[in-house]
Amino acid sequence: SINRPLIMGIVNVTPDSFSDGGLYLSTQKAIAHARNLIEEGADILDIGGESTRPGSQAVSINEEIDRVIPVLEALLSTGTPISIDTSKPQVMKCAIEAGAFMINDVNALRSPGALEIVAENNHVRVCLMHMQGTPQNMQENPQYKEILSEVKEFLQKRIDAAKAMGISQDRLIIDPGFGFGKTLRNNFELLNHLDTFTSLEVPVLAGISRKSMLGAITGNNVNCRIHESVAAALLAVIKGARIIRVHDVKASKDTLAIYHAMKNYHAQ
Repeated sequence: SINRPLIMGIVNVTPDSFSDGGLYLSTQKAIAHARNLIEEGADILDIGGESTRPGSQAVSINEEIDRVIPVLEALLSTGTPISIDTSKPQVMKCAIEAGAFMINDVNALRSPGALEIVAENNHVRVCLMHMQGTPQNMQENPQYKEILSEVKEFLQKRIDAAKAMGISQDRLIIDPGFGFGKTLRNNFELLNHLDTFTSLEVPVLAGISRKSMLGAITGNNVNCRIHESVAAALLAVIKGARIIRVHDVKASKDTLAIYHAMKNYHAQ
């Protein structure tokens, strides 16, 4: 059980997320970055070896494994739980064998074999995310009749599919998928009504950090969205999120500390 919202720090091991200079360099950079996020107070680290931004290109199974596993192995000794951000069952299997605590799947375990891999490893948590389309096409023309009920229905079905495979409810987390096949209006409607997903009775993860929905409001480019990201994370927590997935760990942690102080001042 989570008695306070957890901060998940983002660790990208992708050439398009780091300066070019070959895999070894980005591996070392990712490890150094992850250690920094732990020092800043990350509760969980989310390591990803394939970009899922709009229009991104897929990478091969072997390349993704080569990117994430050395970083995972280097960080196990820190004791910080490690999540692997992947949709590939083969990558999930390698990561779990290497010591991953959680699988964060933008495809909600829909890839053939993914449900089975997680089911077989009953100490592993899994985050099921909603996405309309694929990362390659999801932002071309997202359409919903009623976004809240459609996203909720999808997530309920994925929860049911996981439970039918023997994955217990206490291992599940859900993510409405901000920016994954959503218009600007869709994204803010999801944020404003994030508490509608708490009735699914599994923790809600919100990943809004630095996303284009924030830049669309402020006009700031992706590397200058710390204030918007922290505001969005705080709003998500107020609306019921139990995990916030962020780039800026210290800023998020400090912001939530003020929120918790307000909520709990009478307990001092």
